[in-house]
Amino acid sequence: MIDRYARPEMRAIWAPENKLQQWFEVELAACQAWANQGKIPQADVNAIKANAVIDVDRMEAIEAETHHDVVAFTRMLSESLGDERKWVHYGLTSTDVVDTAQALQLKAANELLLEDLKTLRATVAQQAKRYKATVMMGRTHGIQAEPMSFGLKLARWVAELDRDIERFKQVQAEMAVGELSGAVGTFANIPPQVEADVCALLGLTPAVISSQVLPRDLHANYLSTLALIATSLENFATEIRGLQRTELHEVAEPFSVGQKGSSAMPHKHNPIGAENITGLARVIRGHMMTAFEDVALWHERDISHSSAERIILPDTTELLDYMLTRFNRIIANLNIDEARMKANIEASGGLVFSQQVLLTLVDTGLSREEAYDHVQQLAQQAMDTGSKFKDLVADDTWIKARLTAEQISAAFDVQRHLKYVDEIFARVGIV
Repeated sequence: MIDRYARPEMRAIWAPENKLQQWFEVELAACQAWANQGKIPQADVNAIKANAVIDVDRMEAIEAETHHDVVAFTRMLSESLGDERKWVHYGLTSTDVVDTAQALQLKAANELLLEDLKTLRATVAQQAKRYKATVMMGRTHGIQAEPMSFGLKLARWVAELDRDIERFKQVQAEMAVGELSGAVGTFANIPPQVEADVCALLGLTPAVISSQVLPRDLHANYLSTLALIATSLENFATEIRGLQRTELHEVAEPFSVGQKGSSAMPHKHNPIGAENITGLARVIRGHMMTAFEDVALWHERDISHSSAERIILPDTTELLDYMLTRFNRIIANLNIDEARMKANIEASGGLVFSQQVLLTLVDTGLSREEAYDHVQQLAQQAMDTGSKFKDLVADDTWIKARLTAEQISAAFDVQRHLKYVDEIFARVGIV
């Protein structure tokens, strides 16, 4: 991952030094579990804990010769130990260490991501409440439909984030799993109790069954959930991009003093943050596909998944952490042009109230078809001539014979579109 899209907190979790530290934590926990079984003297475990030195450069030098990272790691550790070195990696195979340590890294990464999600949810909910009564155009197919509230649009995002959070919590628990079952997963050289003790020490749950590696459908499901969260952000970002277009200009990303929108056109204020979110969501969905392809390994184990996961797990968690944090800043500082929202409603000359005119006529006893056809004719006349639909309705003899002036006026009341907003907010859980 390039530094541009990685925050220090998440980058530290995937740093080589921390990866090796987590490998050591697994090795140390395994020694302690063996000591609990009476296999290893507690004094030797204490010596390993006190004396082991992690030296990234030295490990890389050994790996250049062995072409095996875990062998290089255990030999690097042994160089700083005495006779107790014989217990390092006792009964284990490489993936016992790598997969379990990776679970620790993911556990730390997931704590950050969950906090990011909760923070964004709170920010969107706060803005939803702030703009609960701010009337704007609702659009379908990109065309003006009927008025709504901007807060209601944001409330939909809150509900989507709630679903994202629940899905994330599920995979967060699924990924907090370790395995130390030895070669091909038979526990032939390491008893299940050692695995249980190690996982307890590390705050993980033992895998129900493993084949030297954790089953990769777990990782595929995890990446799928992260990709769906990224896609939610893209969904929200796309809306901001659409509403910031010059022709609408109802919302806009914050634009700081000294910021430049274009190298050529000084007037430009572009939705670069939302576009950034959109592009990175595409990357994460690509990683999701790689995770799905990692599920099918040969027999009990191969390492075709390993090279891919060195990229997709750090990069996806780093990208999503960045995206959630950046989008939170965008939402918290979003510029809302309420006057432009009102003007865009009025620009239709009342056309967006056609359904209420239709329903008011139906309430008088007319058939829906007859009422629809007449209202549509007036709407088409307004669009063809540039006349205001509201004036055409108010002056139409056929309508005036059926509706009072008060009924016509009520049909064009924008506030009626907000009458259930409080109830909808309560259903979403925005209080």
